[in-house]
Amino acid sequence: MSARPVLLVSAGEATPRWLPAFAQALPELRVLGPEPPEAVGEVQFVAAWRPPSGLFARLPALRAVFALGAGVDAFLAREDLSPAVPLCKLADAGMAAQMLEFVLPAVLAWQRRSLEYAGQQRQRRWQALPARSRGEVRVGVLGLGRIGGAVAAELARMGYRVGGWSRGGRPLEGVRVLAGEAALPELLAGSDVLVNLLPSTPATRGLLDRARLSRLPQGAHLVHAARGDQLDEAALLELLDAGHLGGAWLDVFATEPLPPDSPLWAHPRVVLTPHVAAVTLVAPAVEQVARNIRALLRGEPLAHRVERQRGY
Repeated sequence: MSARPVLLVSAGEATPRWLPAFAQALPELRVLGPEPPEAVGEVQFVAAWRPPSGLFARLPALRAVFALGAGVDAFLAREDLSPAVPLCKLADAGMAAQMLEFVLPAVLAWQRRSLEYAGQQRQRRWQALPARSRGEVRVGVLGLGRIGGAVAAELARMGYRVGGWSRGGRPLEGVRVLAGEAALPELLAGSDVLVNLLPSTPATRGLLDRARLSRLPQGAHLVHAARGDQLDEAALLELLDAGHLGGAWLDVFATEPLPPDSPLWAHPRVVLTPHVAAVTLVAPAVEQVARNIRALLRGEPLAHRVERQRGY
């Protein structure tokens, strides 16, 4: 048996990008991947994204799993990952800045009426619409974790009227924070642009249904960059076609890749991207995982450990 602990890296087609980075950051470990049959009994750590089915059950010495992405719902749903094995998420790894870059164009589109002008262009109609200042734009952010909180705080710093909604309601400078299910209708009703950055949990799946989307003001925009199972896509299309909602910026979907026959592809007031709003950057992610592995080897607590009962 190897004297050095073994880290298994399993990230599908992206694995070759991760292996040398982990090997350089953790020279005291053997870094292998994606499934070295000769070393499965020695694997203590796994850094993974969408690993193959049954992988964790084949690793008897497994001590911790590190998710190489923002969401952990897929890990929690796996039958082969024992609840006794710690699961850790990434704190940010460059994703907050990317998410702000994704959200800001949608906020500006509502403020500067971009989708309305695009419709006028298709109709060859020349008509100036009333201007809006940043201070008039009400942005509601669902989810105030590290990424959502950073997005909300930066939009507030830029002069937008920002409200936030979360389970715990932690305070954020410049942001009007609401907490709990009873406060959600108030946030929805006061959001010209609703930004969904919630984790996928039993409490958030299906959250954005027709009833809740209908609470948004006339002409509001939806920015959906969390998880596809939280949005009723059919209800969204109905409200767009009825004119109640003015636009939607979608990065995640109930089925991915989005089926070619989905009406979302061709809708004139939908802007969609293929789940790229905030991608994991290798260098900061590897640094976080390396710190956590070294902490565990020293007998210290793990950072960013997932609370399974909460789902994040």
